[in-house]
Amino acid sequence: MHFELDPRAPTPPSEQLADQVRFAVAAERMAPGDRLPSVRALAAEVRVNPNTVSRAWRELEREGVLESRRGDGMFVAAKALAVCRKAAARVVAERLERAVLEACAAGLTNQEIETLVRAACAADLAPRPRKSA
Repeated sequence: MHFELDPRAPTPPSEQLADQVRFAVAAERMAPGDRLPSVRALAAEVRVNPNTVSRAWRELEREGVLESRRGDGMFVAAKALAVCRKAAARVVAERLERAVLEACAAGLTNQEIETLVRAACAADLAPRPRKSA
């Protein structure tokens, strides 16, 4: 899996990393048993302090998304899919709500907002293949 951080994003880097893992698991691009990069390797790749990656991995472990195997690293946990689908839906709903509120504040009508949402969805209609369970 490839990780990217947006320095202009309103969310901190550790949260961006955690969301990327949650979304990858929810979309079944990562499956139970898949190994995550080491803290040091990922920190070097995305150019952040290792504590930032550690914070993300700890949060995901606390949620039951990741499990630590002593001396072997961090792995996607068995129950991660259900946890991540629920978390991804919550995150996306919050972001959509903020976007709709911003659109309303800008004076757009409900129909104009719906048209924009449909256009955004149409731009990415190709379904992504999911790993078989």
